[in-house]
Amino acid sequence: MIWLIARDRKANTFAEGLEVKVKPLASGDKLISERDVRQALLSAFGSDLENSDLASLEVERMERVLEMDPFVKNADAYIDQNNHLHVNIEQREPLLRVLDIRGGNYYLDATGKKMPPSKNFAARVMVATGNVSPYTPEFLEKKKSNLKDLFQLTQTLLADVFLADFVQQIHVNNAGEFILVPLVGDQKIILGSTRKLDDKLQRLKIFYQQGMPYEGWRKYETINLKYSGQVVCKR
Repeated sequence: MIWLIARDRKANTFAEGLEVKVKPLASGDKLISERDVRQALLSAFGSDLENSDLASLEVERMERVLEMDPFVKNADAYIDQNNHLHVNIEQREPLLRVLDIRGGNYYLDATGKKMPPSKNFAARVMVATGNVSPYTPEFLEKKKSNLKDLFQLTQTLLADVFLADFVQQIHVNNAGEFILVPLVGDQKIILGSTRKLDDKLQRLKIFYQQGMPYEGWRKYETINLKYSGQVVCKR
């Protein structure tokens, strides 16, 4: 009898409020807002969740619905002891913005997932342009894909403290070569393919850290790393 009374009481209890929190990115920005989350819940469930019967709230389904959003990495929904519904959102972290050969305009996150541009703000990340292959969900599994090479190149650049702040753009020319565009200076750094990438980037770092300060940042038009053991500069 006591269990029946408790069950009936819960069935007749209504949510006292809805609290939505979106965890900011490392930059402090938000690709998706709390208002966006509320609207997504309203569209999916078609009712005012703040006044819904607790017994009818499907928190696990709410999480699944929200995690279908391309900006959402993880959604956590729960009801506290005061009958408040809480929804916490962890966003996907943009790694690279891609403007591909077919007019595609999107972000890739740290796992290679595709994300559309956000209406809330433009993420400050490296930009890839030029002859970039169109996105497919399985691009990282392909044996040969310049989008895969581009993604792995970006990961390598961002893992290096100097290069992460140094490179602002990666361009793929019609020959399929990767060209790095630095944040400072007007040089184009011709990387070529991603073969022997570590060696090429090490030569680049040595050149900029030891040779370039004496020559001046604007002296050269191109810096070519394609040739083994060399840094070939052109004015």
